[in-house]
Amino acid sequence: MNEPGTSASTTRRQFLKSSTVALGGALAAPHLSLSNQSFAANSDTLKIGLVGCGGRGTGAASQALNADPNAILTAMADVFADKLHSSLQTLKSGHADKVHVTPENSFVGLDAYQKVINSGVDVVILATPPGFRPLHFRAVVESGRHCFIEKPMATDAPGLRSVLESVKIAKQKKLAVVAGFCWRYDFARRELFQRVHGGEIGDIRAIYATYYTGPVKPMPPVSDRKPAWSDIEWQLRNWYNFVWLCGDSLVEQAVHSVDKIAWAMKDAPPLKAVAVGGRQIPANGGNIFDHFEVNYEYPDGVRAFMGCRQQSGCYSQTADYIMGSKGQATIGVHRPGGTPEVRGERHWVYSGPANDMYQTEHDELFASIRAGTPINNGDRMCSSTLLALMGRMAAYTGQEITWEQALNSKEDLFPKNISWDAKFEVPPLALPGKTRFV
Repeated sequence: MNEPGTSASTTRRQFLKSSTVALGGALAAPHLSLSNQSFAANSDTLKIGLVGCGGRGTGAASQALNADPNAILTAMADVFADKLHSSLQTLKSGHADKVHVTPENSFVGLDAYQKVINSGVDVVILATPPGFRPLHFRAVVESGRHCFIEKPMATDAPGLRSVLESVKIAKQKKLAVVAGFCWRYDFARRELFQRVHGGEIGDIRAIYATYYTGPVKPMPPVSDRKPAWSDIEWQLRNWYNFVWLCGDSLVEQAVHSVDKIAWAMKDAPPLKAVAVGGRQIPANGGNIFDHFEVNYEYPDGVRAFMGCRQQSGCYSQTADYIMGSKGQATIGVHRPGGTPEVRGERHWVYSGPANDMYQTEHDELFASIRAGTPINNGDRMCSSTLLALMGRMAAYTGQEITWEQALNSKEDLFPKNISWDAKFEVPPLALPGKTRFV
């Protein structure tokens, strides 16, 4: 994949300067939802295009249609026709008057994303496997379209650097970019982090985040592969099990918890990381780990620990512990339903209104477009993705990895000449101590 603007290495200090931590007014106010505000600023119909018609893409398209009274879905794309058809039927059943997708604007294939962009849409939803994200996002912003982009942003550093360049283009063109790091749009967590940043637990000393779950999409046996399926088709049908497509479980799933670590640290990059990880359950031809434990080191001795596992029959927990000099902030620890809490000089438990964070993402995206003040999550969405990639690099190699090393890594996982019938052998499972950092 091309790496625009990466001729010189990027340092942690340069990253901080170029991606100024500015969460914006929407994230500063814990109960702010821009839905139904400022639509009068632009009453034109907003045409939506969906790229990636799986469950998350279908859900995002539905939420986009709910977010704006004058938005319609006009184009869809997927590599599999059955996925597109199923998604279209689901969306029609819920939004009969707002789904205007015709057979002529239903695109199938590896180039279908470009056809959606060229169809005259105003907003593009990117929800394909993450390996395609850099390529698709670049095409969206170069065409001048607003974008909802699912997490993570890339599966390797060259892809991440491409996304960083695309973020710059989006800013220059004043395009709205909202990322699928959905917890940033949850009212309860917004208020918790506002309190943490306001000093209610003092200085942060350590963070411990867990993402212990079962397998998401287990790899089927190779006997399930049909003779007509090429390497690319087989891997796309089982995309979660291949690093080039998903980034591994830390990068694709536990990245939500990694993002909350970044949020607590005001999106400032760490200095370095060490990690352990591996696979205990047979991979059946896939090449992702099923557990990680990452230790991030920040300035002044602050540490953040990320533990994740995807194995059946094991202890499950998704929680966040933020330890400060004056107390502790937690999510999913002491209260049912993941209610945030602060225990310190003042005891606080969230009691405000609940919201559907997935819906709020789109409410605020579309309202910002209408108001002419487009949201751009670009910098922090890249920082959180790189934080997860950094942990994976440390676990795969068994080495200590600095932020600069992670950002400037030359490991390029995406196939150079991807085509439907291409032969693409899966790299072996990483072996810490033997797999080299590139």
